[in-house]
Amino acid sequence: MSMFRDHAGRPLVAITGIGLVTPLGLGVEDNWAALRAGRSGIRHITRFPTDHLRTTIAGTVDLPGLDSPAVTSAVRVERYATMAAEEALAQAGLPRGDFPGPLMLGMPPVETEWPYRAALAAKVAPAAPLYPALADAAANWEEMYEASAFAGVGEHLAARFGTRGAPVAITTACATGASAIQLGVEAIRRGEAEAALAIGADGTVQAEALIRFSLLSALSTRNEDPARASRPFDKTRDGFVMSEGAACLVLESLEHARARGARVLGILRGCGEKSDSFHRTRSNPDGGAVIKAMRNAIADAGLEPSDISYVNAHGTGTPENDKMETLGMRTVFGNDAPPISSNKSMIGHTLSAAGAIEAAFSLLVLRDQVLPPTINHAEPDPAITLDVVPNVAREAKVSHILSNSFGFGGQNVCLVLSAEPA
Repeated sequence: MSMFRDHAGRPLVAITGIGLVTPLGLGVEDNWAALRAGRSGIRHITRFPTDHLRTTIAGTVDLPGLDSPAVTSAVRVERYATMAAEEALAQAGLPRGDFPGPLMLGMPPVETEWPYRAALAAKVAPAAPLYPALADAAANWEEMYEASAFAGVGEHLAARFGTRGAPVAITTACATGASAIQLGVEAIRRGEAEAALAIGADGTVQAEALIRFSLLSALSTRNEDPARASRPFDKTRDGFVMSEGAACLVLESLEHARARGARVLGILRGCGEKSDSFHRTRSNPDGGAVIKAMRNAIADAGLEPSDISYVNAHGTGTPENDKMETLGMRTVFGNDAPPISSNKSMIGHTLSAAGAIEAAFSLLVLRDQVLPPTINHAEPDPAITLDVVPNVAREAKVSHILSNSFGFGGQNVCLVLSAEPA
């Protein structure tokens, strides 16, 4: 077997660059230092008024000109994605305007947000804001169209970074960032590209999104102590904390990376996905799709469960997810489950960016052989019998990592990341 091919004869996919933007900081090293130290990036929301809201905390990326309710989510998504991609490309040593492959972008759905809705209503006043009048007011309003066009963000990024072909933008709920990476891996494996730029980005910490999740009773209401609000796997967990950010991975065939003398950060060895179509927000309580996604990823990597050294948890801190992930871990790994920890305890749930951010963190685990902790683990849940690396980072020997991303609607994607082959 060629050193550049995997167990199934497909090109091995290397990661040669990573970029990170999260509430913990801008850039890989600042993020990784904060994560290893167990520092939280959750704080009180200042971007918009929170009077009378049940949840008033989030993880925000506060940049000049973006920390305002008048800025739409798509603008933040593009800025965060740009920053992450620029860092990743610089590390990979590839030119910013001539990338040798396609763009795979994971991002949230885009809609007409409140700044434009309010402006439309003002345009038709004093008449009643009925649909025909609103449609007439919106006609030929290019600025609003550009702000709410889902494809626009990907097109802007593709033009900026000189990627090949039409950019692919995808949204698969909380699995979105991992889905973007999977698309890049599959394109390289099929021989359609030598490289791919995979980005997961989210900027939807805004009032309407917060209210929607709150109405689902999905969010923590531990407002009095933001840094301790996100507590995956803890008995007192009461929901996730909304967050935002971006991560970019430069993917290349290992042969392409080696031929140009690039430093290889790790191998994206396996991808697994499975949907259960059970409910719009809940997963099937039998855990079948979660279990199958984990097993599919491990099998796709040509490994056995016993080969996995560490699991980067989905770990949202909702009572249902943590029980489901425990069920999946015990079913796949039995009594010998590897350590599992959740970076969402520190950065919150970055939604469409989460799968990409967690893949980036997994590469840093491989690099430094250190497991980041699950912070805020004060009262163990007797129903969760896993080693969650509580509160303090830990040195460990790590060769293969399973990174879990389980999304609303039963959309599940798992990735296996491995050290560079000798």
